[in-house]
Amino acid sequence: MAGRIAGLLDRWHLRRARDYWARAAETVTGAEPFARRDLRVEARQMRRQIDRLLHLADDQPASPQPASPLSGAGRPRPALGTDWIWRPDVWCGPLSQPGAVVDAARKPVSDDITLHHDCPLGEIAFRQTRSLGAADRAPFALALDVFGFEGSFLSLVMTLPDAALAGLSARHLVRVEARVDTPAPLPCFARLNLRHGPNVAELVSALPIGTSPAIAEFDLAYARIDQRRIERAWVDLIFNDAGMTRIVLHDLVLSRRPRAEL
Repeated sequence: MAGRIAGLLDRWHLRRARDYWARAAETVTGAEPFARRDLRVEARQMRRQIDRLLHLADDQPASPQPASPLSGAGRPRPALGTDWIWRPDVWCGPLSQPGAVVDAARKPVSDDITLHHDCPLGEIAFRQTRSLGAADRAPFALALDVFGFEGSFLSLVMTLPDAALAGLSARHLVRVEARVDTPAPLPCFARLNLRHGPNVAELVSALPIGTSPAIAEFDLAYARIDQRRIERAWVDLIFNDAGMTRIVLHDLVLSRRPRAEL
């Protein structure tokens, strides 16, 4: 009985919230600047939570049948001994802004991924697409279209969630696994960055596009980190010679596992 009452109250609050935002949308153009600012901040905070729910819901299997791209299923396959695995939001569920022209040196793609470049031409665009291939395990893919390019680098920067840092130590191997299509061979590197105290450790590995999947691994034993002070981690995917090409990232999974004791 208590659960039923709680459900009725939740639905009542939801209806009131929908009515509130409907009224706000109708009156915001005539509101005072400070009121518009407050509504904008509140709406963005609400949208982040709704987008997160959509990502998580779309990444769940629709039925106990084998996963397919059209159903939005397809969990990452962890390597033996994996104690953390993560597929960023771009490959899990629909983005609120599925595509854009990259009109600045730094352009957010999602909450956890940012595109960086130093090309002055502004002829770069990204778009999230629905996965339809039989081999696709992620429900979505990310396409980068690069036309004229006069810069020295193009990179996707992925901020790792807090769960990746919990218990992270020099015994861990961090793995980047990607399925990437390009019309011609394209040099690509993955770089793991670990901020520990005032220092940032960097580990770089080639990501061999053309193999499926392309894999880069980082052994933290070589990072010379103070594991007690790790506070932030991010991974850069760096593409060289990216002009006049289309890069499609069908899937991207990051994971870690402890190295076997010798």
